Amino acid sequence: MERTPLHNARHDELIALILQLQDRLAVLEARDRQQTKQLAAQTKLIDEQAKRIAELEKKNPTQRLDEAYSVKAEEKRREEAQQDGKPKKKKQKSTRRGRISTAEKLAAATHEEDIWPSEYPLSDCAWRYSRVAWRIIEGQAALVAYHIFAGPDGRVPEVPGVPKRGEFGTEIITALAWQHYIAGLPLETVIGEFSFYWNLTLRKSQADAMLNRLAKNWLPEFDALCQLLAVSAVVYADETSWSINSVWAFLSEKSRITVFGCRKNSETLAVLLKKEEFQGILVSDDAAVYQGFSNAQKCWAHLLRKAIRLTLLKPDRQQYREFLDALLDIYRQGKAIAADKRLSEAGRRARVDQLVDAVCHCTGARFADVTTPTDDVERDFFNLTHEIVRLLGEDELFTYAIHPEADGTNNISERRLRDPAQDRLTGQTNKTERGARRRTVITSVLDSLRLHLPKLTLKTAQEELARWQQTGISCFRRLVKQLNLPALSLPGKIQSPLELLVPLTNTG
Repeated sequence: MERTPLHNARHDELIALILQLQDRLAVLEARDRQQTKQLAAQTKLIDEQAKRIAELEKKNPTQRLDEAYSVKAEEKRREEAQQDGKPKKKKQKSTRRGRISTAEKLAAATHEEDIWPSEYPLSDCAWRYSRVAWRIIEGQAALVAYHIFAGPDGRVPEVPGVPKRGEFGTEIITALAWQHYIAGLPLETVIGEFSFYWNLTLRKSQADAMLNRLAKNWLPEFDALCQLLAVSAVVYADETSWSINSVWAFLSEKSRITVFGCRKNSETLAVLLKKEEFQGILVSDDAAVYQGFSNAQKCWAHLLRKAIRLTLLKPDRQQYREFLDALLDIYRQGKAIAADKRLSEAGRRARVDQLVDAVCHCTGARFADVTTPTDDVERDFFNLTHEIVRLLGEDELFTYAIHPEADGTNNISERRLRDPAQDRLTGQTNKTERGARRRTVITSVLDSLRLHLPKLTLKTAQEELARWQQTGISCFRRLVKQLNLPALSLPGKIQSPLELLVPLTNTG
């Protein structure tokens, strides 16, 4: 009998249906094998517990108490101690149980998910192993069992959103790092928040281990941020004291780096910004360590604060008030020149020449006066006028007016150090160099993400970190590659700037 097109269509549908059923059967068989293994492990565990219970049930409560607390038991303990030649100290029994097996973790999982290479159907893949990880699902912590399948080529995929050999998702680790280092909350407080909001029980040792691993994984990103800082157009810098040496902040349009536990000297600064190589504009205060850069802008806020202090200490001296008013007017004119988009660079320089004359006019009388200051306030006025004239001669007063991309103050870097300064008052500073290094890496990466994401939230950060895991390269290292930047020149066999910024003096 000749087959009609209708018969051919039905035949193709039956073949497609059979293939679908075969794929589904393969998936079910793989899951059945996994569940059989889990059931066997659970059965073994139940049998062991049943044996222990049976042994205990053979003895009445009095016998069990006599074994531990009877005179005979005490004599036996003393006899064993005398045989060793010295009395034994009673060991305190730990309340913590031992390591939880993988079978127990899989049995406690509330969600399951199969992971296999996306380019192959699951029926062509072979199960390799299973692992668990805590994830946040619908606002609550859930233990997820991931069943990992290898492709026909032997490639084993990674679990999306879970670090290698980690038992917590990136959303949990990122939230922990943000709350502790950016929000400034103690670890105990963050752990309490996780328990309250997510019903996630977390030990302090687990949180500490997660942060250690995160800092280790993000070290290449920190190195990339150091490379980007060295070629930035404008860098704002400031520093303050810390429990270990100092904390130094460097902010630019490409990266934001905060170094905890570093020394405030030229050697530390040269690791990130070499004076002979840096071509951008450094905006800073007038500390000696910042002197010698070819393009620099000294902070007008520091100069104005000193002038304001004079008027507060000696309000009856009209000269100080006139000096402050003149400085304020000069600074505002410089801001107006920088904001005027009609001016070219040559036009801005011509306007700045007028401001230079105004500075000379307001400082000339005190600068030319060689008489000895009569009191401490007058000496401060003398030093301030000489400082302004020196900065004027070094072309470090009106860089912000000629190059509008730079600001006239380093307030942005000062604001970055407000939280670390508050940490000194609340006792939340690092006490070890390793802790300072960990904080340096994590804080710098999280702060720099603000520059590379439209809006930094836990969701956008998680999506970005997922891209890092999928592509194997972060947005910072991708930018370094696009700009074809050379690695920072470091002495000897040192591979990361962190080893020079915060060296480990105690390696034990």
